[in-house]
Amino acid sequence: MKFPTDSNLIVGLDRPDDAGVYKITDDIAIIQTVDFFTPIVDDPYWFGQIAVANALSDVYAMGGVPKTAMNIVCFPINLDISILRQVIQGGIDKMKEADVVLAGGHSVEDSEMKYGLSVTGFIHPDHILTKKNLKVGDRLILTKPLGTGIINTAIKGGLASGKIIEQVTSLMAALNKDAAEVMKDYPVHACTDITGFGLLGHLAEMVAGSGLGIGIQTGTIPIIPEALEYAKMGLVPAGAYKNREFREAMVDISSSIKQAVLDIMYDPQTSGGLLICVESKCADELKNKLIKKGMKDTAIIGEVLSAPEGRIVVE
Repeated sequence: MKFPTDSNLIVGLDRPDDAGVYKITDDIAIIQTVDFFTPIVDDPYWFGQIAVANALSDVYAMGGVPKTAMNIVCFPINLDISILRQVIQGGIDKMKEADVVLAGGHSVEDSEMKYGLSVTGFIHPDHILTKKNLKVGDRLILTKPLGTGIINTAIKGGLASGKIIEQVTSLMAALNKDAAEVMKDYPVHACTDITGFGLLGHLAEMVAGSGLGIGIQTGTIPIIPEALEYAKMGLVPAGAYKNREFREAMVDISSSIKQAVLDIMYDPQTSGGLLICVESKCADELKNKLIKKGMKDTAIIGEVLSAPEGRIVVE
């Protein structure tokens, strides 16, 4: 299938990335992305916040600044309209926090509630971050802990406590804005946000075709403690199994790795953190700056290797 394109499309459908980028002038490019999904929490207001944080994250991952957004709404006619108002209000409040302008939107009737955004951001054409451009020796920094997909599975099963529901809801609603601003001051070579494909799925996209490899130290990966316990109980979402089936051929796993930890590395995240590939000499400083800025779970989880080519080594 051949897609329409032109010479000003800097990042498009020729390779998987977080958003599309189109050059407007020598100094300005626009970043475009769209994301929406069904509710993952019961509270409509918080669902709106999470959906917006998730949609804006793609722009942050590209190194850009989101500026305008369009609401995307699917709403069942049998639900009270007050629910939709709460969802939209949650989204508006999160957009205000991000300094994003709501320019319009579109709604349709559907059998199930869905909400999200089409987002436009700005960036200098020379400063775009993609999933490619890995350099040997670069360190990989993750800014949010893993396990939200597993926690959400436990919530649906009625097994999660009120405390963990509140913690994970707040985590998913947190913007990646501060992380994106902090990393601009450092020699970052590549970046992505961890969402539906899980950590290993997104790492696979980064290493594929790079001619390099990636080494991951599981002992340093930030994980929500309760997620590890639920994973041991077998509360793993179907998406994690799909992610593993799709990418396990690219992953070399040490025999010492517990199955629950591996499940968490494939766990589909909602509004996860940024995965930042930065020059090694600056990694500790960047990590500490992110922690100081409020991302307390930030950790260096691995590095870019010269070999094995196109593979992820998990130890």
